[in-house]
Order: sequence, then C-alpha cells, then structure tokens
Amino acid sequence: MSRPGPAPLRPLNGAAAPADAPTNGLPGARGTAPAPGRSPAGTRPGPAPVLPPAPAADATAAPRRARGRARARAWAELLRVSALSTVVGDALAGATAVGARPGRGTAAAVGASLCLYEAGMALNDWADRTEDAVDRPHRPLPSGRIAPREALAAAGLLTAGGLALAARAGRPALAVAGGLAATVWAYDLRLKHTPAGPAAMAAARTLDVLLGATATGGRTAPVRAAVPASAALGLHTWAVTTVSRHETRGGSTTAPLAALATATALATALARPDRRPAEGAPQAPRGGRSPLLPALCALPYLRTAGRPLLHAALNPSPELTQRAVGGGIRAMIPLQAALAARAGAPAVALGVLALAPLARALARKVNPT
Repeated sequence: MSRPGPAPLRPLNGAAAPADAPTNGLPGARGTAPAPGRSPAGTRPGPAPVLPPAPAADATAAPRRARGRARARAWAELLRVSALSTVVGDALAGATAVGARPGRGTAAAVGASLCLYEAGMALNDWADRTEDAVDRPHRPLPSGRIAPREALAAAGLLTAGGLALAARAGRPALAVAGGLAATVWAYDLRLKHTPAGPAAMAAARTLDVLLGATATGGRTAPVRAAVPASAALGLHTWAVTTVSRHETRGGSTTAPLAALATATALATALARPDRRPAEGAPQAPRGGRSPLLPALCALPYLRTAGRPLLHAALNPSPELTQRAVGGGIRAMIPLQAALAARAGAPAVALGVLALAPLARALARKVNPT
C-alpha cells in the first residue's frame, strides 16, 4: 500500500491556489522555500540591521581638545605671555645695581613682578573692552572668547599673588610692591588716556626695578644705588608708551622720532661701563668687569628698538607703529642686560640677554601689544 503524499498548501485566505500559479520558490523545491533576497508572497522585507552607535567619547574628544586649545590661546593673548620675558630682567637689574648677589629675595621679586605685570594686562583689556570693540574686535574680550568678569577676577587674583610673593622678601619689598600695584591699577582705570599716562607707566617700570633692589638688598644695601638703572628703564618705557598711544590709528612722526632719540642716548650712555663701586654692598657680584660687554649689550638694544622706530617715523601707519611698540617692548631685554653688565655682573647680563630669542619667538605667536 502506498503512502499518501503531502497535502497541498492552501493560501492564507482559504481560497484554492490555481494549478498554474507561479511560485517564488527555488526550482525543484515545490515552491516552499523563498529565493535568496526575495520575500515570500504577501510579505514585506524586514528592516536592515542597525549597527550600534560609536562611543560618545570618541565623538566629543576632538572638539573638546580644540575648545581647550582655543581657550588657552585666548588667555595667552589677554595676558600677553610673549612679553613676560621682558619682566624678569627688571629685578635682576635692580639686584646688580645695588651690588647684591641675586638670591631667594630676588626670585620672590621676579615672581611678584610677573604677577603684577599680568594683572595689569588683564585689567587693561577689561578697562578698554568698549574701545577694543571698535578698534580691536579680535581681542579676547570683544570677540567673546573671555568674559569681562573673568578678566577682572584674574586681575584681582594676580595682584594678590604678586603682593603675597613680595611679602616673602620682606616688608620693604612689600611696600614697593604695594606702590607698584597701585600705579598699575591707577594707570589702567584712570590715567591711561590722560597726559599723565606715559609717566605712570614709566613709574611702574621704575618701581619694578626698585622692587628687585629692595628684595635682594633688604635693609643693608643702599637702594638709592639702583636709581640710575630704574630711571633708564623708566625713560625707555615712557618713550615706548608715548608711541603706543598712536598704534591703532598711526599718523604721528614726532613720537617715534623722540623715542628713537631716547634709545640712542641710552645706548650711548650704557656703552660706557660704570667704574664706580656700589658703596655698602654686602655681597658684590663683580667678578669680571669687561668694558666691552656693556657695549655688546647696548648694540642689540639700539637695533631692536631703533629700526622699527625709524620705520614708523618714516611711515607712521598703524601697522608700522605697532611694530615699533613691539620692538620697544622686546628691547627691554638687552637694555636690562646692559645695565647688569655696566654694574659689573657679566653672568647675570648674559643670562638676561639669553631671553631675547625666546621673546622674539613668542612674539611671532602672540602679539605683545
């Protein structure tokens, strides 16, 4: 007896399937298996498989790093970090002027000077934020990269830090640092756009040199011996500040010419070494006076400051005026080195002069003005 064959498949709706109906099955499989890539009759293809999303950290790490770099650059522009190397030599010039060997007090004075200088930079942009929105919209505050309240808070914290460092060098150093801080805040908030502006800036640089002399010599060294060195740096600062008042619009030939004459006179005077001993100096660093070293330091000072000033005098455009201001700022370094060499401290002079390439390299990345 033969077994019955399989019952024919019936459509889902119960109707009989016609005998000649085409099938979607594979040949020879009686139409029961769908062909690859095709769905059975009356059905729709299913959705494509969905891959799991990439980890969120990979998607946000690169933008977060980019924002961090942009934030760091904004603060570097606000604080003019390219000009920091021009501040270190103030305290060293003051220390060598009184015949004292730089020590822990000098290091505290350098730290205080750096803090107070940066406080002045942050406060300067906070005070000028309305003016910079028109003349310098790319600056960190008008461009929105740093909030004004952040700049003001940074100025306050840096001022407090500078005074704290000066206090570690003794009460006389703290008194000088207090006068320096008051001068910086008065200049930025009140005196900058007045005729007294250049004189206030010169006074700040003068006090910075005296801070190094006071912190190093204390009560024993005659601080008055540092007055000529502080006056030289103050005179140079006064000349450069006068030029900077025209850097956004240009148009002045008198200011660059006057600054050029000042730099020439200072270089000529510094080329002659000081033969007078520092009376009452407790520890004289003079171990190898060289009559050539002051002149070797005065020459790069005149070249760094003089060439851009001459160009600005011949063509007082805003761009050349800004270059003259930047050159005058960088010229502080060879000027400080010449003062140390003239005081008979060749090692300190060469150490300060070694900061010039660093200042030049940083100025290419961050504008010091």
